[in-house]
Amino acid sequence: MVSSKNSPYDCGQLIVDITFTRAKKRWRMAYAALYAVRVMLSLPKELMSRKRNYKDYSEITEYGSFGGFQSLKGSQREREDSNSGLEHGAEGSSPLKLKTTVHDEPRSYTSLDVKPSISRDETDYYGFLNSIDHEELAKMVKEKDMTALGKFGGVTGITTSLRTNPENGLPGKGIEINERREKFGSNTYPKPPSKGLFYFVVDALKDMTILILCVCAALALAFGIKEYGVEEGWYEGGSIFVAVFIVIAVSALSNFRQEIQFDKLSKISSNIKVEVFRDRQRQEISIFDVVVGDVVFLNIGDQIPADGVFLDGYSFQVDESSMTGESDYIEVDPKKNPFLLSGAKVADGYGRMLATSVGMNTAWGEMMSSISQESNVRTPLQARLDKLTSSIGKVGLAVAFLVLLVLLIRYFTGNTKDKNGNKEYIGSKTKTDDVLNAVVRIVSDAVTIVVVAIPEGLPLAVTLTLAYSMKRMMKDQAMVRKLSACETMGSATVICTDKTGTLTLNQMKVTKFWVGQQSVAEDNSSITPNVRELFYQGVGLNTTGSVFKPLTASKPEISGSPTEKAILYWVVLDLGMDMEELKPRYEILHVETFNSEKKRSGVLIKKKDDSTIHVHWKGAAEMIVATCSSYYDTNGKVNPLDVDTRSKLEKIIQGMAASSLRCIAFAHAQISEEEIEYSDDDETHQRLKEDGLILLGIVGLKDPCRPGVISAVKVCKAAGVDIKMITGDNIFTAKAIATECGILEKELTDGQVVEGVEFRNYTDTERMQKVDNIRVMARSSPFDKLLMVQCLKQKGHVVAVTGDGTNDAPALKEADIGLSMGIQGTEVAKESSDIIILDDNFNSVATVLRWGRCVYNNIQKFIQFQLTVNVAALVINFIAAVSAGEVPLTAVQLLWVNLIMDTLGALALATERPTNELMERQPIGRTAPLITNIMWRNLLAQSLYQIAVLLTLQFQGESIFNVTAPVNDTLIFNTFVLCQVFNEFNSRSMEKKNVFKGILGNRLFIGIVGITIVLQVVMVEFLKKFADTEKLNIQQWVVCIVIASVSWPLGWVVKFIPVSEDPYFRIIKRSLLRFKNIL
Repeated sequence: MVSSKNSPYDCGQLIVDITFTRAKKRWRMAYAALYAVRVMLSLPKELMSRKRNYKDYSEITEYGSFGGFQSLKGSQREREDSNSGLEHGAEGSSPLKLKTTVHDEPRSYTSLDVKPSISRDETDYYGFLNSIDHEELAKMVKEKDMTALGKFGGVTGITTSLRTNPENGLPGKGIEINERREKFGSNTYPKPPSKGLFYFVVDALKDMTILILCVCAALALAFGIKEYGVEEGWYEGGSIFVAVFIVIAVSALSNFRQEIQFDKLSKISSNIKVEVFRDRQRQEISIFDVVVGDVVFLNIGDQIPADGVFLDGYSFQVDESSMTGESDYIEVDPKKNPFLLSGAKVADGYGRMLATSVGMNTAWGEMMSSISQESNVRTPLQARLDKLTSSIGKVGLAVAFLVLLVLLIRYFTGNTKDKNGNKEYIGSKTKTDDVLNAVVRIVSDAVTIVVVAIPEGLPLAVTLTLAYSMKRMMKDQAMVRKLSACETMGSATVICTDKTGTLTLNQMKVTKFWVGQQSVAEDNSSITPNVRELFYQGVGLNTTGSVFKPLTASKPEISGSPTEKAILYWVVLDLGMDMEELKPRYEILHVETFNSEKKRSGVLIKKKDDSTIHVHWKGAAEMIVATCSSYYDTNGKVNPLDVDTRSKLEKIIQGMAASSLRCIAFAHAQISEEEIEYSDDDETHQRLKEDGLILLGIVGLKDPCRPGVISAVKVCKAAGVDIKMITGDNIFTAKAIATECGILEKELTDGQVVEGVEFRNYTDTERMQKVDNIRVMARSSPFDKLLMVQCLKQKGHVVAVTGDGTNDAPALKEADIGLSMGIQGTEVAKESSDIIILDDNFNSVATVLRWGRCVYNNIQKFIQFQLTVNVAALVINFIAAVSAGEVPLTAVQLLWVNLIMDTLGALALATERPTNELMERQPIGRTAPLITNIMWRNLLAQSLYQIAVLLTLQFQGESIFNVTAPVNDTLIFNTFVLCQVFNEFNSRSMEKKNVFKGILGNRLFIGIVGITIVLQVVMVEFLKKFADTEKLNIQQWVVCIVIASVSWPLGWVVKFIPVSEDPYFRIIKRSLLRFKNIL
């Protein structure tokens, strides 16, 4: 038996050489079982601690930093001090404490204390939360106070105070994260309360016509009650009040729903994902879940999620213009300026920060909590519709004024009669109340004509269709940030798209590997150790990715960009690199971060054991090869890179590129300390050697095309939309992918494929001539993309652009529609865009195009439907008022028609889903008229039919159907409403003759039509006094339905009539000018 001195888990004296009684045996067995469980629980923990070498944790936990983590040194010391090895081992890890007492006498016993145990480490950990002056810490970062930072002990002192291990991050335990959130607050801020339903009710009441109607209703109610009593006199005024209430309620509810929808989208768009370090590995969490003490990874384009201090990184610059208004980038380093403010953007480099303040304790949180995002921003289409509404409203106002004038003249000249056939006005004999009542009724009718004439439904229809399309687009992986993008996308004529991740899957894998002029087999056995070691340096130390090896998993967990991940997987799994063993052996002196201008990244490192200094570059193959003067072969020998060899390497690169591979090259140089270059006179900013390098090797990464991208490109082309691929890859890879996706035909024409530098060097005239023909631009910079967008817009195109990088922001802003990528896109790119493609898929871009056309088409459908009602109602009321001295449709009836066409009609037509036919049309031009010739043809045909029929009923209905005047007025009202119901079907398609296609798929449309018919039956048959109607028999209902149903065959016949593509107003304008010139 091993003695207790040699084993921390010895219990020999307790269970050896002792004669047991039965009771003693039970105690000993229970003790042995408990102890065995304790040992089994402690062993994995000790093994894990030894394997992971938690040196930093040990240093911090001696001060009680983490309750669950015990330093090995402390554990061992406590176990050696313990007689039984049970009192202190793995303290805090078990809820039981075992205490064994052994006496010298033959009798011995074991006592079991069953009670909760709180370790010293846990007590210290939770105690520290109350010892930090967080207000001073937050103030220090906000004011960038270096003096206060010194009082805290610098960045290291703050890290220690917050009990954060920079190398391992916070423990991922929920209780510890929650403790920090309770103490320091959550990373959220209270937003101003959103507008409630009452706000929109009040807003609707501000409409002048509604206010006038309410006054008229109040007067009618007062006069009616005075003349006929409460039981009979409230009908007219009360019915107007009810009708006005319904109009207000529906309008307010619609706007309130839009506000709720906007708030939901706002919450989704602000839920940014950030990378933090917890439990020794990178984890992606919501920005709202960041807590004080978190170690956050930051890359170029990221938004800083909280106030904090800079831990480490390279070439780190931030853009604080959103906070300070200063456009200059600010350099951040641990010594001179380690402060980072929430809401700022990373402009260059990468690094890590320690979060010190979150939520309302940051300047960004205070500012954002006072800002309310306005949801009623007018889109371009809404602005155009406002003008149309204003124009129609003016016409309606003029007609209403004429009707008012005619009716007042007829009344005061004694040309109107009451229900009994007597003159209404007989001079001074007429009671004042009767005169006032008649005037109120006439004014009410005139104002109601204005209500019907003004198409309030147009803004509502736009709101509904935009809200509906935004909701549906979200399900189709597209999040709309700006409402205007929904409608503008329908007019897009050109889409400039990225390659990687948009047309391809962005799931890269190294499939080819060349060292010198030799292709290396998969086993990589031919590579010598020294070349292999150089690859470890060039990949493992020149990367923004990370490698984490879980104890249980067979494969390492690798994070980073898709390109970084693919290369790291390759070097770890195929070349056998151990990142944990590699990093401690080198010191990183300087890093040149990758960006789309340089298309490469570099690192300057110092090997600790021999103090040698090495430069490593990684990037676009042809660019790296151009900087090399020699190359390694598989034997590790350095050979000169002469003209023939360079030509062979270029052919190797072109061959891989032609196979759709992305080519990445690695280069190396060993330099002396004296050879280190600097970019300034103070020798503070180092610069990497960029020529005379040694080529290490070239890898080819395969990134397959996305499934369905070929059909999506074909659909866009059929819709008359040009697709242009703009990529940073070389020209051969770009051509191969573009051909595979269908952007390029197999037979190329001159000028279809260019490089960025070539396009950049064209003259302005050459660019304008050639830009339409370009299909692929390779090796392009963000400036080249911006230049192309500007050229296309100057030529009159409506341009959509995809982008994911920070440098893409100018092009995204310049484009008519900026489409950023939700997965690979930086926060800067997303904020510069109008729509975020959540799955980075070109199929979703095509879906957005389809929805954009659907929005525009739905608006046009509704305009056609509403203008038909407007024209018919205005003409009928005006002619009837002038000729007969009365309007056939009362105020309540006109308000009901207004409700049908404005609200229910908008709901029915604005929620139509996109069809394949939409993608068979050519794009709508930037200056195309909102009301097309086709729409004029359809609405004029239906309006003229309704006017003819209803005027016939107005003047001859009583004699034709042998009915009384009240029944005839009901027939007119019923026929008019049913005509709109039947015409609603015609409006589903402006050109297609079959208007019933796909109708079963739109349940909302069928439901609204059904509701409209049911409510109309109720209005006619049951609300006699409210709606001023009479009951109709079956024959009369059939007559109304038959007359209204003629709208269907009429609509079908009218669509055979050809129309000019030149807008009617333009033709009329030209004709008037010609006539004027003749005169």
